[in-house]
Amino acid sequence: MDSIRVDVIDIDDPADPRVDDFRDLNSVDRRPDLPALPGGRVGKGLVIAEGVLVVQRMIASRFAPHAFLGVDKRLTELADDLTEPSLDGVPFYRGSAEVMAEVVGFHLNRGVLGAARRPPALQVDDVIAMARTVAILEGVNDHENIGSIFRNAAGLGVDAVLFGAGCADPLYRRCVRVSMGHALLVPFARFDDWPRDLPTVRDAGFRLVSLTPGEGSVPLASAVDADRIAFLVGAEGPGLSETAMRASDVRARIPMSRGTDSLNVATAAAIAFYERARSGTMDV
Repeated sequence: MDSIRVDVIDIDDPADPRVDDFRDLNSVDRRPDLPALPGGRVGKGLVIAEGVLVVQRMIASRFAPHAFLGVDKRLTELADDLTEPSLDGVPFYRGSAEVMAEVVGFHLNRGVLGAARRPPALQVDDVIAMARTVAILEGVNDHENIGSIFRNAAGLGVDAVLFGAGCADPLYRRCVRVSMGHALLVPFARFDDWPRDLPTVRDAGFRLVSLTPGEGSVPLASAVDADRIAFLVGAEGPGLSETAMRASDVRARIPMSRGTDSLNVATAAAIAFYERARSGTMDV
C-alpha cells in the first residue's frame, strides 16, 4: 500500500461535502452523472464507475478519475492499479459500507466508486479513421441495451460505436456498469446531423449494413465480407427508420425460426459482430 499514488482520506460523516460527487446516485434530478447544462442546472456531467473491475477500466481509459469512494477492502484490491502516476494526489475517500450507503442512497455491494469529468467529445471522423468494424445506433434509448452493446463490441472486436438520433447517454452510471466499463474504453461519437451525415461513413470506405428482418433483406452472412463494415441497429420495437435504411448499402437479416421476427437489440448486434468475426475479416 506504500506505493499507491492516491491520498487516502477517512470519511465517517455521510454529510461530508467532499463526497458530494457520489451523492444521491439514484436521484431522478440530482444524480451527479446527469449532463451539466448552462448555468449549472441539472447534473454535474460526471462519469461514475461502480465496482473494482469498472474502476480499473476507468483508470485505464481517457476518463481520468478525480476521486474515489470505497471501503478498505476495495482499496486493498485496487492497490496495484492505484500506483498509476496519473493518480498522484487523487483522493480516495475511505468509509464504512454504512457511510457509503448514506452517501449514495442505497447499499453498494460493489464497495467502490470512481468519478471522472467528461473529456471533450470525440468526433465521428476521429473514431472511424483506423476502424474496420463499427456499430451505428439509432433510437436505442435503454441504458442496459447500450451497455450490453458496448460489452459485446469490446468482446467481439468492434472498433467504435456511433450514435444517431434518440439514443440514451452511454455515460450514465447504469450503462457504464452493464458495459463492465467498456463504454469507457470503446471509442464512441455522435453524429451532428442524423441521418444526413451517414454518407460520411460510406465515404470513408465502409459498407453500411442495416440489420432488419424486413422485406428485401439478405442473410447476414452474405453481407459482412467487406473490408470495412458499419452495422446499423435500431430501437426495440420500431427498429431502424426507413430513412436510415435507405441510406445503407444493404439490408441484412438474422435467420430465425418458429415465427420469431426479431431479437433484443443487444443480442442482434452481438450476432452481427460474431458473424463478422467468424468471417475472418475482423481481428478478435
